[in-house]
Amino acid sequence: MSQLATHKAIEAVWYIESARIIGALTRMLRDVGLAEELAQDALVSALETWPQTGVPDNPAAWLMTAARHRALDRLRHHKLQLARHEAFGRDRQIEQELAGIDPLAALDDPVGDDVLRLLFIACHPVLPPEGRVALTLRLLGGLSTDEIARAFLVPEPTIAQRIVRAKRTLSAAQVPFEVPQKQDLPERLGSVLAVIYLIFNEGYAATAGDDWMRPALCDEALRLGRILAALAGDESEVHGLVALMEIQASRARARTDAHGRPVLLLEQNRARWDHLLIQRGLAALERARALGGLLGPYALQAGIAACHARACTAEATDWQEICALYDALAQVSPSPVVELNRAVAVCMAFGPEAGLAAVDALLNEPALRQYHLLPAVRADFLFRLGRFEEAGAAFERAAAMTRNLPERTLLLARAQSCQSQLLSKPDTIG
Repeated sequence: MSQLATHKAIEAVWYIESARIIGALTRMLRDVGLAEELAQDALVSALETWPQTGVPDNPAAWLMTAARHRALDRLRHHKLQLARHEAFGRDRQIEQELAGIDPLAALDDPVGDDVLRLLFIACHPVLPPEGRVALTLRLLGGLSTDEIARAFLVPEPTIAQRIVRAKRTLSAAQVPFEVPQKQDLPERLGSVLAVIYLIFNEGYAATAGDDWMRPALCDEALRLGRILAALAGDESEVHGLVALMEIQASRARARTDAHGRPVLLLEQNRARWDHLLIQRGLAALERARALGGLLGPYALQAGIAACHARACTAEATDWQEICALYDALAQVSPSPVVELNRAVAVCMAFGPEAGLAAVDALLNEPALRQYHLLPAVRADFLFRLGRFEEAGAAFERAAAMTRNLPERTLLLARAQSCQSQLLSKPDTIG
């Protein structure tokens, strides 16, 4: 095997196995930061060794063995420096446990409890949202600091600081490496689902930069969601989130034209939608339904996405059903963004005047003051009503607010179309 092929094999092994290795080490060491550091050391050893020896028959066990040896070396060195008896006792116990562990058995985690615990610790509420996202992508996604920084268009040192702070915070708070107790599960699971959906959304509609989408983030969120669904299969909202992401991801190829320009939902070529993903999403929604979770916020959003997926054409969309689902979503998860999305459904179901009244009710909402989709949606309604001058101004305001270049270009083009409509009016051109 060539050196390049070996490095690709190492990357693939790391992508698949890193979460399992870090999870097993965290269980033994009770320190997620140290576990991740030792797993990285093992990866460096593999990069140095495998090009000469070849990829071992069981690469995950090899990495686990290397990390275990590093851990023992670290503990024995640390033991010599210890002055605190309590810490000495704890380290000695860990050392004895590590010395007696079969690396292959340590990875023998058929139900994935270590990975699930790792997901819960990375998304712990004690961490700020940006810290949860960075740590999740690092520990569960196997992404490097540089890859995470590029995905979110922030400097690499910023991501590095977020990861370091997150590990310190978890250590200082002595967050246990465990699946939450039943009474704490809803809040903790909610945090995990929110982080995964945040990662997906950033991939589906990039906040800033030159790209309309970042498919790698969508893929990673979907991968995490599917893992979670396999590990926490009794939780309806997990299946609701997976259904939502599968169905939304099915539109990825149709969301841009041949030149990479954005294509809005109603104008998309539905033949380009990925029908395998749609079927997977509908099946996940059915599992949520079977678990009695159709009124959860993710299942409701998946139900809305399913309405679009089932419509053969944009005209065949059941907008009244979508309105009803948004009404239910506003009850269980009220937010100004839900109300804005509901206004779009109202416009399509009952006409632009009804939609405009709904969106105008949100104009003084503080949470939407810097949200570019508020003027963008309002502009669309004004355009449909033939109020082109107001629509053009609103499109320009939305374009000035967004930090995504393709979206800004699209909004400015729509502003230009308003100008063209004005010029084509007989009373305007005299």
